[in-house]
Amino acid sequence: MKQSVNIATIFPKHLFWDMDHSKLHLSRDADIIIPRALFATNEEIFATDISILEQFYSKNNILKHLKTTKERISNEVCAMVAKRYNVPIFARFKQL
Repeated sequence: MKQSVNIATIFPKHLFWDMDHSKLHLSRDADIIIPRALFATNEEIFATDISILEQFYSKNNILKHLKTTKERISNEVCAMVAKRYNVPIFARFKQL
């Protein structure tokens, strides 16, 4: 896995608005990068966004970080990821 990649050249800078994106490290900061990369995705661009992540992370790594993140990843994004990887649907938020 390449480690010295500037995340801002891969994903929009605004996803990392609260940190210095130039200091992010692919392996060390996977718990930040993976959820943020999918934070603003939707059905139209999901395939592109997830394909970019898959260049750097394994399916298991992506699933692990999405299931445990404290980022506000929508249940719709979780469902799209589950469908792509043929795993049971998981949700970040309970519906009332």
